[in-house]
Amino acid sequence: MEKAYKNLGFFLMLMIPLTFFGFYKTYLIQFPHFDKKINYYVHLHALIAVLWIMIIIAQPLLIRARNFKAHRLVGRISYIVFPLLILSFIPQLFKIIEAGKLRFLFFPVGDAVLLIVFYSLAMYFRKKVYKHMRYVIAGALVFLGPTVGRIGPILLQWSDLKTQNIQYAIIYTILLLLIFFDVRNGKKYQPYIIATAFFALHQLVYYILFL
Repeated sequence: MEKAYKNLGFFLMLMIPLTFFGFYKTYLIQFPHFDKKINYYVHLHALIAVLWIMIIIAQPLLIRARNFKAHRLVGRISYIVFPLLILSFIPQLFKIIEAGKLRFLFFPVGDAVLLIVFYSLAMYFRKKVYKHMRYVIAGALVFLGPTVGRIGPILLQWSDLKTQNIQYAIIYTILLLLIFFDVRNGKKYQPYIIATAFFALHQLVYYILFL
């Protein structure tokens, strides 16, 4: 791992409180007596998503500890967990379709597409560490959607549009800071440019559907 990114795993741990606050009122607070709307498929999706977050956090920490054998093992496990994560979106798609709210398919489909793109690029460039790592980081940013997307309207009483705009602003700010960080350290930042383009496309589709 690049020396400048040696503490990446600790920064990624911020996903834990974000996930907690994002899903506290809609999911966690209901344990163990969940609402009837929260079925087996929701629990399965939550479990797989948690496993994926753990993988994202663990990988840079394992590299920092120079435990490359464990890092490779967890990487192979991701080949199973990631497809399961994407498949776990399917019940939500059917639920949205049955409710007749077709434009809301944007959220699970849009996030799934971003995850697939960034994970695929990360795996394709797994032997080019600088690209691999940066696409993994881009994939982690996708989780700001379902977390900030709930914290805004549920905990902070923001409108859906305000929440979405702030979510995009946070993502772009992080990407710009990472680009500046790489430029300052003489590193290649092109993956962040590509990630920014995909998030911009995501934002454009959102505006087309909801404005």
